[in-house]
Amino acid sequence: MRLLRSAWTWLLSLGVLLTASGTTEAEPGSLVFINGTPSVVFFNDGDSFRVIEGSLEGTKARLGGFNTLESHGPVHSWGDWSAKELYAIAKYATLNARRGIWHCESKDMKRDGYGRILFDCPDLRKSQVRNGYAMVMTVGDDVPSKELLDLQWEAIVARRGIWAHGVPTFVMTSVHSANEGYAGRTYNRLVSPADGRSDKWYHDLVFGECEKACYKARELTQQEAFNVVRELRADPQVAEVIRGVPDIILAVAINEYITFDKPRQITATPAGVKVLGDKLASMKAAGRFNSATEKPSSCMVAVPFERWYRTPKPVCLKW
Repeated sequence: MRLLRSAWTWLLSLGVLLTASGTTEAEPGSLVFINGTPSVVFFNDGDSFRVIEGSLEGTKARLGGFNTLESHGPVHSWGDWSAKELYAIAKYATLNARRGIWHCESKDMKRDGYGRILFDCPDLRKSQVRNGYAMVMTVGDDVPSKELLDLQWEAIVARRGIWAHGVPTFVMTSVHSANEGYAGRTYNRLVSPADGRSDKWYHDLVFGECEKACYKARELTQQEAFNVVRELRADPQVAEVIRGVPDIILAVAINEYITFDKPRQITATPAGVKVLGDKLASMKAAGRFNSATEKPSSCMVAVPFERWYRTPKPVCLKW
């Protein structure tokens, strides 16, 4: 009961914040419980916010475990999607975040290289992924939850949100030019729709402002990939470990294997991954994937971070 009263109190203050007069336009506030404390935040996109009222006022947050498309402009494209269509879905993700009441936690409150605190927001994450407004994404050795991955598979099968026109082999979620001055090797991040894990596309390419960068994966045609799926299900040992995995997820995982030569983590156990990997390796050795060709999987328009929100805007971000 006390928690309910607290929520209503903060909702009331939120309404005051949004309707208060002033010389500048008020930012739309949303209620988020941060480590159990109600706070008013501003979602600038679907997976990050800035605290605008409360003890952490001014704190910037990055939300872990999922990724929404960039909302600074029409920069993503793949398949039959236009960049403007995917930009509209990025805005839906922002709107979905702004309209809810969410719960976020950070155990250590550490900040990343951009000064943001990484928060875990399970209810928001599930909502964004379920609606197809975001995709599961982990970095390094982090493992996505089976529950969240199931929600993504469900959204893919139902063709919701970003999956409405099909599923690319990889989704590019960041693009960097080799002349940006990053220490070490330059890379663009690629995320697997099949298992939510991310890979790095290392390169030495220089992209001009507003130049499109596309990652080329080695892929079978959709029909050929589904033929391989049927062959996998015809093998009793493999069929057991891929039970419950939708055909479209298997088809994507096959093309991801052909491109990176490693099985995706779509089975229930590591042993299952090995069974699947051994089968795919034997099919590769037998020449089963020789008909695969290199095709653009997904693309992003390159715009340096410092130019995303400054005026005048780059021409490619105007529409």
